[in-house]
Amino acid sequence: MRPQVFGPAAGLIVLFVALGAAFPDVLADVFTTLQEQIADRLGWFYLTAMTVFLVFVGWLALSPYGKTPLGEDDDEPDYSYLSWFSMLFAAGMGIGLLFFAVAEPISHFGIDQPPGAAAEPGTAGAATEAMNRTFFHWGLHAWGVYALVGLALCYFAYRRHLPLTLRSAFYPLLGDRIQGWMGDAVDTLAIVGTLFGVATSLGIGAVQINAGLDAVLGTGTAPTIQLGLIAGITAIATGSVVLGLDRGIRRLSITTISLGGLLLLFVLLAGPSVFIFERLVSNLGTYVASLPGMSLETEAFAAGDWQADWTIFYWGWWISWSPFVGMFIARVSRGRTIREFIAGVVLVPTAVTAVVLSVLGETAFFRELFGEGGVVAAAEETLDVALFAMLEGLPATTVTSIVAILIIAAFFITSSDSGSLVDDIHASGGSLAPHKATRVFWAVAEGSVAGVLLLAGGETGLEALQQASIATGVPLAILLLAICVSITKSLRKEARTGRHESLAPESSGVE
Repeated sequence: MRPQVFGPAAGLIVLFVALGAAFPDVLADVFTTLQEQIADRLGWFYLTAMTVFLVFVGWLALSPYGKTPLGEDDDEPDYSYLSWFSMLFAAGMGIGLLFFAVAEPISHFGIDQPPGAAAEPGTAGAATEAMNRTFFHWGLHAWGVYALVGLALCYFAYRRHLPLTLRSAFYPLLGDRIQGWMGDAVDTLAIVGTLFGVATSLGIGAVQINAGLDAVLGTGTAPTIQLGLIAGITAIATGSVVLGLDRGIRRLSITTISLGGLLLLFVLLAGPSVFIFERLVSNLGTYVASLPGMSLETEAFAAGDWQADWTIFYWGWWISWSPFVGMFIARVSRGRTIREFIAGVVLVPTAVTAVVLSVLGETAFFRELFGEGGVVAAAEETLDVALFAMLEGLPATTVTSIVAILIIAAFFITSSDSGSLVDDIHASGGSLAPHKATRVFWAVAEGSVAGVLLLAGGETGLEALQQASIATGVPLAILLLAICVSITKSLRKEARTGRHESLAPESSGVE
């Protein structure tokens, strides 16, 4: 019988929602304290762990183990490259990238500069430093941790025939004990981290959609409007979840990526095209040259909290999201080799992310440095409007703003239904075809967590949820370090014996 943690995980989420509604200020204080303690005492651990994850997957890709198939030796990939890239990118970044592609570089440029910045705020030098830090936060490190979890799940599920759950990655270390309470704890933590991360993204999406509607239609901004947006789009996401991976999520992901590509193409052609291309090349060079130093840079001699607010926040968020994105990537990656998988998951999305950041972020910089400005001033009021402030400098502002709102809504749906599928697979013991009723539960749960906290605590509630994701990242980071050891141990045994025997009990749930 396959282990299932639906009851405990669902109960924990219901309890969290109830406490969040009843005592939002208390929870906010608890999470704020946790974030401060993590940043002060464990910031070095986050930086080191994320770098270890990236180096490890790079080593695997370049090693002889890179030829190992993620499945049987004769398995073919389930999806084409276009479908594969569209699904993993939409699930991995989605709402967050569209929100921060303008907001973060503009913030570092003129509002909240990184420590040790040599250039004056609002100058060309400040733009270079700001974009470099944004590349760092959204680049190889983020996709490295996703690749690690996805690889572990893919390998142990499709090649060693264990259930497609995080507990399976610990079989070489724990053996059959993964079927007991230790495995239950791992899967429950994966579910909680996934739900916190997705709900945070949904809250960000609702706030940004509200800001866009206000810019286009003058609707105003209010928690009640954002709550209505969460409820409406969650309902659509629930329908997509019911349709399943092929009919729902795959088609929606391709549509979303296509719309996003059209928006980027318009901004590129209508904006400072030559400037964007020049800056893209320069940004990539600066990022590659400074990557080793930034990877292990701490604020040991700095009195500020910039790194806690940005780098540590991102690293905790990516780690807490890794069971979600890793599971989803694994679900659509059967048949790839380890080398192909890592190259596709790490390099391709990083390159696409660099293009997105350069097209949107550098267009905003061009307006500030050589045009009428206004993006920094708008972002100082609230970062939610940074994207729409940038679009005001281009033709057809109303049309492009509406398209941007639709893209954000579509990313909202793909994040919600992908997260629901991942939670349901974990909660059902690795079944790749969970019951529709439980899929609906998780979709509604994600919207409910974001909506209840938004209504109960406003911005404080969302901030508390983000801080909870960071706190969840600490135990997950320890588990991921253990997974590096577990994967290495299993691959070495397979290379030594020349066999990859099944590790599954009679009924593993792998389909």
